[in-house]
Amino acid sequence: MRFDWTSIKISDPRTRVLVWCGMLSLVAFATVESIRPPDALSDNVASFQAAKKMQRAVEVVRTGFLAKGLRFDEALDPNHTGLVGDEYTELTTTLGNLEAKRTTTNPAMAGMMVQLLREAGVKTGDTIAVGCSGSFPSMAIATLAASEALGITPLMIASLGSSSYGATRTEMTLLDILKLLDSAGVFSRLPEAVSLGGADDVGNEFEAELRTMLIGKIKRSGIPLLFEPDLRQNVARRLAVYFGASGSRRIAAFVNIGGNYADLGTSPLILKLEPGINRTVEIPEAKETHGVVFAMANRHIPLVHVLNIKGLALKYGIPWDPVPLPKVLGAVPARGRTGFISPAGLIIVLYVVTLTLILVLRRGTFYRTPS
Repeated sequence: MRFDWTSIKISDPRTRVLVWCGMLSLVAFATVESIRPPDALSDNVASFQAAKKMQRAVEVVRTGFLAKGLRFDEALDPNHTGLVGDEYTELTTTLGNLEAKRTTTNPAMAGMMVQLLREAGVKTGDTIAVGCSGSFPSMAIATLAASEALGITPLMIASLGSSSYGATRTEMTLLDILKLLDSAGVFSRLPEAVSLGGADDVGNEFEAELRTMLIGKIKRSGIPLLFEPDLRQNVARRLAVYFGASGSRRIAAFVNIGGNYADLGTSPLILKLEPGINRTVEIPEAKETHGVVFAMANRHIPLVHVLNIKGLALKYGIPWDPVPLPKVLGAVPARGRTGFISPAGLIIVLYVVTLTLILVLRRGTFYRTPS
């Protein structure tokens, strides 16, 4: 027996208006659900997983820091992360901001990296290229944690020079930190290559004894040493690592962390980069000034630029310089705004406007006094 919906007759005008509003609500709900990104829930889960992994990594570094006989400076590293170094050491290359360095030790930064990579268009199974100096060891950890949570492969080239308050201790260089996390089983991926960093990416400002010590440290790690003072040759070698010997490997995004000489190049146009996602980059005419950033931009590969920590923290709702570090309790952080209003938000606005018009136009139905 079939039910004939057309046989339903609603004589009460107020009931009819309410039925119309209910049907409009169902249509709006179904539309919003249909256009919601299918990976929105999985992104929240990945953000949580990445933050939890980074929280564990910080704990491992803290333990390793103490095992080396080092002591925390309460004024510099009140959260006892081991990821905030001294202002000036043999490894210090440029000035850095202490509050920014401490902010990056928040595990929520790994959740932010998940969102940045997703916004860059990275998908599960993709490969990304990562250039990372010692200036932000926490962001190297955040990127590895985000990559693991998203199921992507990070090809990292690390450099050991650091701006102040980064990985500036010779006992706890960026390489030492990454090796510690690898040996503890937190991550199962070491850098593809390591350079000295600093001037010309070969530590020209370092003392000869320090350079010798760092080169020995890299060679003992078994990771290839990248030692090339010529910018164009250095960039070419880095691209060969990222794209493979045949140059056929697909790179979904390039993540630049810090200010390595070979990654940024020497053109002042690098200062025009926005914190976070850069889909279009103005390319300098002088090719001899090109760093890896411009080489990737020439190939139309999205850039995730991690240098202006203040800008990223503001956009993605990361607490500035928190003491103590927040515990990871759920998906973090809130999604950054990428436009004035989302498609779902637009539909909700249209729904509210339409519903209001119906109620206004039919207000006589609700407020009619009985005769």
